[in-house]
Amino acid sequence: MSTNNGEADVEGSGRRTSPTSSNTRLRMRADPFLVCCRCFSVVTALTAVLCIVVNVFSAIESFKDGSDVFDGIFRCYAVLIAIVVVVAETEWAFFIKFWKVLEYWVGRGMLQVFVAVMTRAFPDETGTRKELVLLQNIASYMLLACGGVYIISGILCIGFLKRARQKTEISREQAIKDLEDLERRREELEHLLIVERD
Repeated sequence: MSTNNGEADVEGSGRRTSPTSSNTRLRMRADPFLVCCRCFSVVTALTAVLCIVVNVFSAIESFKDGSDVFDGIFRCYAVLIAIVVVVAETEWAFFIKFWKVLEYWVGRGMLQVFVAVMTRAFPDETGTRKELVLLQNIASYMLLACGGVYIISGILCIGFLKRARQKTEISREQAIKDLEDLERRREELEHLLIVERD
């Protein structure tokens, strides 16, 4: 009888620990599609930051020379719009609520293309700022490529697929959290029962 009781205890303990282990496995399994989307968002945000840096330096050079004030003002607008691109990539709910068009990938891509064109506009034809022109070309073409990917993906409804998978992931995480809370309460109740028996 003692052997049977011991086996029952082992089986019972195994049953008690199985929900926790299954929850851990569910938590560790991430959606590869969403991971790729997040990586691409990071690359796009970093490219937009590079555009900000390039336009800031260009604006400083324009205002410092005093010969091309309009180019400096144009660069300031490019910096402001590039900041919007960076914030949009964070998908901050408060920001997206007021800029609903940036929730859709086509709108986000068009804004990125616009910033890329602004960064590339008014190149230095004198050749005195070769390094800055090189950075302008790199930043603008990279952001242009990111914007193109966003526009094509938006047309193919990949953005809609991403939002659907995000909702599924949030629901799954909430379900796992609820299961963990139930498991914790069950363990607490079992502990109280053991204490009362003793």
